[in-house]
Amino acid sequence: MADIVITEFMDEAAIRAHLSGFDVHYAPTLVDQPDALRAAVADARALVVRNRTQVRGALLEAAARLTVVGRLGVGLDNIDVGACEARGIAVFPATGANDLAVAEYVVTAALVLLRRAWFASDAVAAGEWPRQRLMGRELSGKQLGLVGYGAIARQTAIHARALGMSIAAHDPFLPADHPAWEGVRNLPLADLLAHSDVVSLHVPLTPATTRLVDAAALARMKPDAILINAARGGVVDEAALVDALRGGRLGGAALDVFEREPVDAAAGRLFAGVPNLLLTPHIAGVTVESNERVSAVIAQAVAARLAG
Repeated sequence: MADIVITEFMDEAAIRAHLSGFDVHYAPTLVDQPDALRAAVADARALVVRNRTQVRGALLEAAARLTVVGRLGVGLDNIDVGACEARGIAVFPATGANDLAVAEYVVTAALVLLRRAWFASDAVAAGEWPRQRLMGRELSGKQLGLVGYGAIARQTAIHARALGMSIAAHDPFLPADHPAWEGVRNLPLADLLAHSDVVSLHVPLTPATTRLVDAAALARMKPDAILINAARGGVVDEAALVDALRGGRLGGAALDVFEREPVDAAAGRLFAGVPNLLLTPHIAGVTVESNERVSAVIAQAVAARLAG
């Protein structure tokens, strides 16, 4: 049986470079085969996952020899960290390795939604020329409101400031005298929502953040504001967001994460025909370059743990 089981996609060059001394079972479709997954981890000492593999309950019980879990990303809501700690299983997220990718996604989504011109392909190809209808707005001079002000949000702020945006943030866990606040308005959440032109979410999914952006929060936002969620799907009330967009009470939104992932056809019907809405399949933090960085960081951490 394998020393290391990898259940979701990973850069294979990192596997060869850093895990060649171990017996590796690389099967990126295992996440969709629960019985095979439990059998595969029965003798594994290490498990490497992304966000879909639920490292809890029956899976942890099946992995009797497990000593380390490597997370190809940063969110840990799919891992029962407490249960791992109780068993002495180390959990390693790839902290910092995909910050740049997410920051670029947020700024790109803001540009696309504010400018609007990128929605014109079908119309132009059909012989239309809707210049006036597609007159958009500039990013420069707008306020970016960051809900959560950790490493990814700070990287996003750097990019946004370079494009002429002012920055506000809400983070009750970051001390008011922290150096990261320099040049950034530290606002209560209600004020940040009310005064920001673009709101980007950067919080983990916890009981306190579940549906943090609900109908009441959306009602506080400017009617032409943009909401971007590349954090966790459960942070946004999706039905309330769709209602706000359909009713013209919000300028646009980009969702990279969803309450249920992957989104199936039934769940996707909620979003069909919604104006000014961008949907992407949880890829904000996944680029060729970030995948290489994330994979290398986790491969090295797992190898070091197994080597003692």
